[in-house]
Amino acid sequence: MLRNEGDRLSKVVVSRPCNAYFDPSTHTANNINEVADRDETQRQYDRLTSVMKAFGAEIVDVPELQGHPNSVFTRDVSLCTPRGYIKLRMGIAGRRGEEEWMSQALTSLGEPCAGAIAEPGTVEGGDVILAGTVAFVGLSRRTNSEGAKQLASFLVDMGYEVREIEVPEQHLHLGGAMSAIGPERLLCCEGVVPKQMLAGFDVIEVPLRGPSTGNVICLGENELIANMAENADAIGELERHGVVVHAIDLSEFRKGAGGPTCMVLPVERG
Repeated sequence: MLRNEGDRLSKVVVSRPCNAYFDPSTHTANNINEVADRDETQRQYDRLTSVMKAFGAEIVDVPELQGHPNSVFTRDVSLCTPRGYIKLRMGIAGRRGEEEWMSQALTSLGEPCAGAIAEPGTVEGGDVILAGTVAFVGLSRRTNSEGAKQLASFLVDMGYEVREIEVPEQHLHLGGAMSAIGPERLLCCEGVVPKQMLAGFDVIEVPLRGPSTGNVICLGENELIANMAENADAIGELERHGVVVHAIDLSEFRKGAGGPTCMVLPVERG
C-alpha cells in the first residue's frame, strides 16, 4: 500500500540496465541524450539499490523491456496508490508498450489494478507526487490535461485533494523540481511552484540549478538519496535542515535524462 511518498520506503520496483539502455539505435526516439558507459552505469545502479536495501526496502528487479531504453526509469510507467496501481499512458510514443510490461509485473506481485489512463490522455509518473492527503499533478510535455483529468477522477475517489501545477519547460516532469521528503515535508525549487499550492506543508526551498535539482528519493522521514553532482546545492541546504542525505553518483542515468526518483517505482510505503 502506498498513500504518502514521505512515508518509509518498504518495497520498490526497479529495472537493471543490461542491454536496451546502451543501444544507440533506439536513443533518438526515446530522449536518450548520450550513450552511457555500461560498467559505470551498472556500478551506479548497484550502489543505488544497495542503499535502499540497507535501509530495509525490498527490491524487485524487473528485466528491462527489449527495445525500450527508458524502461530503466520505472517511475514513469505506473502509479501505486492505496487501492493498487494505476496503469498510466506514456507521453512519448517511443515508451508506449512499457505500460503493459509494468502492469504484468505489478499484477504478478499481487497488486490490484485501480484504473488506467485512456487515449488521448497521457500521464507519466514523474509528474505525480502523493503527499499525505494531497496529490500534486504536473501538466508537462509528458502529462496532458486530459490525462490529468482522468487521473484526478481516480485520486479524488481515494480521498486526495488534487493540485495541478504547470511544469516549466526546463523540467521534463514535476519531479525534477519537487519531491516529498517526509509525511508533511517537501523539497521544492525556488520559483517553480506557486506558494499557495504548497499550503499545509513544511517546505525546504533550494535554488534552481538544473532540470533535476529537486529530484530525490525519500527513504523515510528526513532521510533520502540524492545525485551528488546535480543535487549538490540542495544537499547542503537539506543537511542544514537536519535531513540525512545519501549522496551517490548517478551521472550515467542523467545521460538518459533521468534523476534519482525516475529509477524507482515505490510500491509500498509505511
